[in-house]
Amino acid sequence: MSRTLKLKIALVVVLTIISVLLVLPSFCPNLPSWYYKYIYKHRLKLGLDLQGGMHLVLKVDIDKAIQNALNASVKDLQQTLARKGIRVTFAERKNPKEAVLVFPNKEALEKAKEIITKDFPSLSIVREQEGKFPRLVVTLSEKQVAFIKEHAVDQSLEIIRNRIDQFGVTEPVIVKEGEDKIVVQLPGVKNPERALKLIGQTAQLEFRLVDDEAMSRIDVAALIDKAIKEGRLKPNASREEINRVLRPYIPPDTEVFFLVEKDPRTGRVIKQPLLLKKQVLLTGDMVKDARVRIGGPYNEPYVALEFTDRGARIFERVTGENVGKRLAIVLDGVVRSAPVIREKISGGQAQITGAFTYEEAADLAIVLRAGALPAPVKVIQNITVGPSLGHDSIKKGLTSGLIGAALVILFMIVYYRFAGLVADVAILLNVLMLLAALSLLQATLTLPGIAGIILLVGMGVDSNVLIFERMREELLLGRSPRSAIFAGYDRAFWTIIDANVTTLITALALFLFGTGPIKGFAVTLSTGIIINLFTSIFATRTFYELLIAKGKIPKINFMTVIKETSFDFMGFRKYAAIFSGALVLLGIIGSIQIYRGAANLGVDFSGGVLAYYRAEKPFKLDKIRKALKDAGITGFSLQDVKNENMLLVKLRKKTETVGDLEAQVRKVLQEKFPTLKFKLEGKEEIGAAVSKELKHKAILAIVISFAGLLIYLAFRFNLNFGLAAAAATMHDVLAVTGLFYLFNREISLLFVTSLLTLAGYSLNDTVVVFDRIRENIKKYHGKLSFVEIINKSINEMLARTIITAGTTLIVVLAILFFGGVVLRDFALALAIGIVVGTYSSIFVASPIVYWLQKGKTPEIKS
Repeated sequence: MSRTLKLKIALVVVLTIISVLLVLPSFCPNLPSWYYKYIYKHRLKLGLDLQGGMHLVLKVDIDKAIQNALNASVKDLQQTLARKGIRVTFAERKNPKEAVLVFPNKEALEKAKEIITKDFPSLSIVREQEGKFPRLVVTLSEKQVAFIKEHAVDQSLEIIRNRIDQFGVTEPVIVKEGEDKIVVQLPGVKNPERALKLIGQTAQLEFRLVDDEAMSRIDVAALIDKAIKEGRLKPNASREEINRVLRPYIPPDTEVFFLVEKDPRTGRVIKQPLLLKKQVLLTGDMVKDARVRIGGPYNEPYVALEFTDRGARIFERVTGENVGKRLAIVLDGVVRSAPVIREKISGGQAQITGAFTYEEAADLAIVLRAGALPAPVKVIQNITVGPSLGHDSIKKGLTSGLIGAALVILFMIVYYRFAGLVADVAILLNVLMLLAALSLLQATLTLPGIAGIILLVGMGVDSNVLIFERMREELLLGRSPRSAIFAGYDRAFWTIIDANVTTLITALALFLFGTGPIKGFAVTLSTGIIINLFTSIFATRTFYELLIAKGKIPKINFMTVIKETSFDFMGFRKYAAIFSGALVLLGIIGSIQIYRGAANLGVDFSGGVLAYYRAEKPFKLDKIRKALKDAGITGFSLQDVKNENMLLVKLRKKTETVGDLEAQVRKVLQEKFPTLKFKLEGKEEIGAAVSKELKHKAILAIVISFAGLLIYLAFRFNLNFGLAAAAATMHDVLAVTGLFYLFNREISLLFVTSLLTLAGYSLNDTVVVFDRIRENIKKYHGKLSFVEIINKSINEMLARTIITAGTTLIVVLAILFFGGVVLRDFALALAIGIVVGTYSSIFVASPIVYWLQKGKTPEIKS
């Protein structure tokens, strides 16, 4: 045995042992402590779709952050001017990014200008307005605006991180995305709604005086009712809209707010309008600490506040000057309590009451301790997966994988005998090393990632089939078994490289432009391709070298189902062109309709909600459909999962933020069908802004993928071969798209993933045929016409094409029938794509090369 062979064996053995050590913590949770300390401690990271949890995309309202900063600076300016004896009031402003200051005379305005220039660099004077009461229009300086734009998201991210850490979620992911977005992932969170409320609450805390004197003269509730009856206000009008309509009827220095209280006996929420002074006396940044306490007449939880030293002094002064008046505690524009000040309060202590549950009080204390967000955040995407749905996903994903793998392994042993057994070991080694690599990289394994592993089983088979069929050919040429084995590896080497690199390009496009689970699929696929090259080319060859070195030359006695053929495939190119033209036309129509939004778009492209509910008993869709319509819910579609009592509700709605659509559906299901006990298993809520971005990324991924493939194939073959392969692949993508549109199947991000996976598979198949055409051009140039060379090449690869398509189809059908509802359309698209891709590699790609070459045999690079 040579030293080189010993090193090869050692490499395979060492990598296998390392792989086992890396995956053990994931499958054996009760390992001794020394293993985690000295060997390896990390487990495979499961995606939220497998373990349950929340995936949120939050958009920070930068404009509001700028507006808040302007308001704070102007209030500081007002206080500074007051200390210097300069009286200033504020006029109504049309532009929220500007503030209008009104002075009693020109002299006061000039003094104010000096103070602004000297002491307030964050403010910039826009213009002066002369008159009896001169005005000064100010705004934030460009430097300050740039600072806010740069830091508002970072500041919001840190505050959200602080809140989540205090909430107690293990291993959260909180990262910035783009210029104004924050991605939050909370694995295994038990109460998603509570977590969402905690994260999204701005927590702008203000203390203002209630204008009881004005309220004794003005019946605010009656004014609102009158405005609603006259049509000037909608029943659910916002507070800002109410203030705009009631402005002529209320004092200029007041605003309408609502005191929201919960009756402790009945639980009914009561909203009472109040007139509050515009002047803010204290803010949340003066709060030093906030804790939950129990007390009051009903022995209920409340939030005890402790102010900073400055806040305590201001609170003492405010309460001393306003004894007998009500002090409203306002949180995010809602009055939580408005107690009467009985006496001057020293010591910097206050409390917020409001019939809280202990959890509500605890969460309020958390957000007050962590600090207010510099601006509101909008939830533009919310994907929530319940733990039971995640468990089902794992179970079904593994079941489909085991069934598909078992069938393929059995086929390989039956068809290729001993060589098939070697290939099966290599495929298992492929999966083991892939799981080890994912654990080492701390990459997240998602449900599409499991589909990627299953798909890699098919790709591993393809690589080995290419080698085995080459061995068969070499044996038929009269080579000895030993020589045929090594010749098989040598001749299949570049074909395997070409086929895998083209798939790797599509995987990289998915990784660069995909989001969430799709990115996980891309990581799994790309890592698996690299490992597949090692196991199929290097590891199995090393095993054969070891056997031969020991004098045990294995027999090559493969089964033969498809014997040598001589079909005139190119003779059908005109009929194929008509059929393919119809498929492409259907695909173009479908693509246009999808772009227009006229197809069955998933919520990730249309915006809206996809919710999964499980009932304890079987239900009827028509009754649920009627109940939802009666409740005024429109634009929904329903689907049930047979034998699982699962209901899928999809609502399309183009709104920027999400949050209330699913709650409306759940309320109807629970109120109208109490005996069924519907429970939310998971949901995807996607705003219109995100769906638009996802569409853009999906298109970009396809374009980048095709560009990369064209460049690679043009380099490896020639430009016409590259164009033909790209055209055939586009044919397959359009064909599947058209058929999905025709049968009204859902077009989602997973569908785009399947298209790109299909593109890789189709190219794989096409490149294998093209490799044989290139080889035969060198062998038969001048002896056979280009048509004859193409026909001969397709016939020689026919057995391999059918075996690869068949084994891959077995795996995909396993996903389709046993992989669960989430992956069903993904697998269906792949199944159709495999059939179409096999057809196109024979009847589309090669005729296009022939047409581009005008029937002339090309010069091929070595």
